Amino acid sequence: MSELVLVTGAAGRIGSRLRPRLARPGRTLRLLDTAEQSPPGPDEAVELVHADLADVPALTAACAGASAVVHLAALPNEESWEKLLRVNVEGSRNLLEAARSAGVPRVLLASSIHAAGFYRRPGTDPGPPGVPAPEGPDGVPSAVPPRPDTYYGWSKAAVESLGSLYADRFGMTVFALRFGACFPEPPGQRGLDSWLSPDDCARLISACLAADVTGFRVLWGISDNTRRWWSLREAREIGYDPRDDAEPYADRVGQIEGEAETADLLGASFCAVPLGVPFT
Repeated sequence: MSELVLVTGAAGRIGSRLRPRLARPGRTLRLLDTAEQSPPGPDEAVELVHADLADVPALTAACAGASAVVHLAALPNEESWEKLLRVNVEGSRNLLEAARSAGVPRVLLASSIHAAGFYRRPGTDPGPPGVPAPEGPDGVPSAVPPRPDTYYGWSKAAVESLGSLYADRFGMTVFALRFGACFPEPPGQRGLDSWLSPDDCARLISACLAADVTGFRVLWGISDNTRRWWSLREAREIGYDPRDDAEPYADRVGQIEGEAETADLLGASFCAVPLGVPFT
């Protein structure tokens, strides 16, 4: 059985790593970005699309015939309010509307742990006062309400709420994946709990594409890290089988400046950066 999966932001940090990992017999990947992409290899079932999130007709055309959309295109860090609103929020609304218009039944939205950055590790008491420390059988439950740590985190929380709206209003299946630090290796000590290996990222997305579920769901996107303190139970229930752990990197990664002061907050250093000030 053949299927077509549209991936937005396909030339980005996560999208480019997923390209070979999401390949399957009978699956065509339609890769959308504004940046230049590598041409298809001789045995690669790939279609390349150059389009912007502001171009609704182009997005609708790109969605045509797709069984699912993996929406990764976004600004990935703190930025000005205006840019985040235009790209992350309005762009995601355009994508969801295009998917709805084209009859795409399933959309995976790249959210972020920073949509829920102002939760604290159970048993700790970091400032500011009043930050909750929710506990569950396997850690912080995946569906805790948003508590964004930045304008960036707010933009991802807004995208989650749009996904909920489209799932409930139009009967679509929508996953909001609160990704951790998706890199080949954990970026600093804090990555030892929030790391998402590229292989596990592909496993999570593949599980969401295959799961026999409907409606809206929020899931944490992290690997099975020894030091994790948020739940993978909900993701495992839909078939996610994480196999990587950041612990083997513990002796190789250093502390990033500012990490220690916010180590017990879910959003870590994002909880202390100036709002609306771009950083890389």
